[in-house]
Amino acid sequence: MRRLDTAQPDFDARLATLLAFESAQDPQVDATVAAILADVRQRGDAAVLEYTRKFDRVEAKSVKELEVPRAEQARALKQLPAAQRDALTAAADRVRTYHEKQRAQSWSYTDADGNELGQQITALDRVGLYVPGGKAAYPSSVIMNAVPAKVAGVSEIIMVVPAPGGEKNALVLAAAALCGVDRVFTIGGAQAVAALAYGTESIPQVDKIVGPGNAYVAAAKRRVFGVVGIDMVAGPSEILVVCDGKTDPDWIAMDLFSQAEHDELAQSILLSPDAAFIDAVEKSMTRQLKDMSRRAVITSSLEGRGALIKVRDLNEACTLANRIAPEHLELSVENPQALLPGIRHAGAIFMGRYTSEALGDYCAGPNHVLPTSRTARFSSPLGVYDFQKRSSVINVSREGADKLGKIAMELANGEGLQAHARSAEYRLKKA
Repeated sequence: MRRLDTAQPDFDARLATLLAFESAQDPQVDATVAAILADVRQRGDAAVLEYTRKFDRVEAKSVKELEVPRAEQARALKQLPAAQRDALTAAADRVRTYHEKQRAQSWSYTDADGNELGQQITALDRVGLYVPGGKAAYPSSVIMNAVPAKVAGVSEIIMVVPAPGGEKNALVLAAAALCGVDRVFTIGGAQAVAALAYGTESIPQVDKIVGPGNAYVAAAKRRVFGVVGIDMVAGPSEILVVCDGKTDPDWIAMDLFSQAEHDELAQSILLSPDAAFIDAVEKSMTRQLKDMSRRAVITSSLEGRGALIKVRDLNEACTLANRIAPEHLELSVENPQALLPGIRHAGAIFMGRYTSEALGDYCAGPNHVLPTSRTARFSSPLGVYDFQKRSSVINVSREGADKLGKIAMELANGEGLQAHARSAEYRLKKA
């Protein structure tokens, strides 16, 4: 794992290299996805069945066979071991409580001329939720995407999740039942994104697609954006830990591991002004790595994109944190509140020594769908606001039509738009 120091003369260049991530779409992946999208758009269910047979090794005569009945979802929840069901329920409850505070309300005001102006907030009608499947199961993704949609008032949630070989994951189905998902289809990949975006004979078109996926899913979401909305195109997971050197080194080492174990392209970085502490963390990582079931993935991630960085002080650490704009930022210091005003760019900020990033992934309450690849500079975590939209409301009075009409006429004539000017003129008071 590389060691850097902000005092190094070439530090800026080395940091830029560390943060560089080639997010451009692989041309071969993009071409494959484009063909799948076009095929599903043209042939609907028949294409979905063909790709599900090819990629997931699932034989079905109709897409209806790939839909999981609500009774089966409810049964999965009921049959979970009590400890798992309780944990799932507690996590969903906490996520719901947090997101209920985000719900926006319609508003209006009346100006001096009696014009009523405002904003009407409405929920999306139908949302598509993509949940990864295959190598791992992600019930937490179901919770983090479905709960804010339900809180927003979305009428219908259509969930797609691949089931390679026909194997359905009980935890994922249980989470769907718990969170009120309306329909579940065991399909995945670009074909699932296409079905949600364009609609087929059996799968209704949605208004927005949310949820993580592999490179093919990400490419498909890029391509269908505009036909439907999407939450984001997420990159590899990231964690940045700012530590004053007084937290247990084993804790920090494991926090860095927690993101590195996601995949080889994940990024884990430590910033600390204490060189001896950095040494201690590095030794702890070496010692604890041998016990990690995903040590090969962790090693590849840390060697490829990880770093231990010595900073001059915590103020410089905050400046660097804003430059890095991480998905997850841990402020593992004595007084994190003192540093918080200086943090402008981070997906989620974990305050203090006891707040591990892992809690945010599952049950703290805030959403774990976060901006990556420095996009926290301009974007935010997934929330209720992603499932609501705003309509401007304008109700002009007789007096207002006269006053505003003269302004509009002047501007419209200046733009050479005669019909605009005439439309406003018709409503002026007659002399």
